[in-house]
Amino acid sequence: MKEITDKIKSFFEVHHPDPILSFEKIPKSGGDRIYFRIQTSSGSYIATYNENIRENEAFLHFSSALKEAQAPVPQIYEIDDSQTMYLQEDLGSLSLLDHLEKEGYSDHVYSLYQKSLKSLAWLQIKGDAVIDYSHSITSREFGKQAIMSDLLYFKYYFLDTLKIPYDKEMLISEFEDLSAYLDRVESKYFMFRDFQSRNIYIQHESPYFIDYQGGMKGALQYDAASLLWQAKANLPDSWKNELLEYYMDAVSEILQRPLDRSRFTSQYNGYVLIRLLQVLGAYGFRGLFERKAHFLISIPLGLSNLKWFLEHKETGISLPEFERILRLVVDDQIMERFRPAQANPDTPLVVTINSFSYLKDGYPVTETEGAGGFVFDCRGIENPGRQEVFKVQNGRDKPVKDFLEQQTRMPEFLNSVYTLADIAVENYLERGFTSLVFNFGCTGGQHRSVYAADALVRHLRNKFKVKVDLHHLQQNIHEKKGF
Repeated sequence: MKEITDKIKSFFEVHHPDPILSFEKIPKSGGDRIYFRIQTSSGSYIATYNENIRENEAFLHFSSALKEAQAPVPQIYEIDDSQTMYLQEDLGSLSLLDHLEKEGYSDHVYSLYQKSLKSLAWLQIKGDAVIDYSHSITSREFGKQAIMSDLLYFKYYFLDTLKIPYDKEMLISEFEDLSAYLDRVESKYFMFRDFQSRNIYIQHESPYFIDYQGGMKGALQYDAASLLWQAKANLPDSWKNELLEYYMDAVSEILQRPLDRSRFTSQYNGYVLIRLLQVLGAYGFRGLFERKAHFLISIPLGLSNLKWFLEHKETGISLPEFERILRLVVDDQIMERFRPAQANPDTPLVVTINSFSYLKDGYPVTETEGAGGFVFDCRGIENPGRQEVFKVQNGRDKPVKDFLEQQTRMPEFLNSVYTLADIAVENYLERGFTSLVFNFGCTGGQHRSVYAADALVRHLRNKFKVKVDLHHLQQNIHEKKGF
């Protein structure tokens, strides 16, 4: 990571004479792109590093074309000759999802959704006229073949992991029927492909869009379905219905002709289903195969969304085997597999988490009788304490945290810790055990072990709501969480 940050800084300094005042790595989402926020006395910028050059070329072309169409996308300032780095406009740090999580289902948030859908309709229709789809990463068009790919993605990475028996030939035949049905939309325009509240940033009460590099030509309904049925947002049904009507109004206004709303809505429901299944496929791949905790936690939300859809909506096409399988997928017994065990207020389990120094403390003594647990050695991670600037700081100070997150393999280390911790906590909760201990050691008990212990506290509190007793032994810090 240090090599990448050095490249980004050098790239920026070539094009901007102002000294860097702040350099911050922005947390990654699902892709492999790495983002940095760079601030100088004259402004703030987002620098992106991505070794997938074709993906970069798609994003840069789409950005240029959509900007020409006056769509709300970031301005691209500089592109490195290697095509692995580019500098773009900083749209701030508050997404539409951030507003929703902070304010709830307020009138203000509703108005931001309206603005986002109106801007989406403009981007889709006006952008289509200026985009060269030869730059698309996968398919140029979200047609029958691409729809079929999404259905198979769901089948391989989610459905097949459940080991539910089904008629394979009939299911594939129905996949083909659904793909053909949805491909027969009235007209196709630019399709954002991942239009969700996390990719909409609000600046001066106006929406701006990011992460459209997966775009292609496709049905208008797909992006609207992606936003309104996003599992994380969990919008009320009344919002979904009213905002869909608002979106159809915006589309009619831009096209200057009325829509066949009955047909549009029927096919919209089909695209809702496709999107819900594509998301579950992604959760399955990232969570069940790559073991990323964030995606595993999201699976119950995705299944709840799918269950509600099956109970209340119609796709306009008969798919008996597919519908039978989907109803089995959202059965309570299946959904229960993916719900993490949650500690109730009466649970006897207390998780003790310690950071310690191998040099000064040695292994912490476990005082609770019968306590089980782990000792994680953080000394394989590069030590911030070797740098003079960090010697008077600890793992709770932002510069140290930035160093560990951006320039070491601490994130990979913690992903492995989370996997082991999840197995143990779930088992201890089920068996009614009273004590579980996690120890993190480093040379001085000051930087790496403190950071890792705090990270596990956050993970366990968010996922299991479990009681935690935290001790940073060298820092003389003792905190109880969740009591």
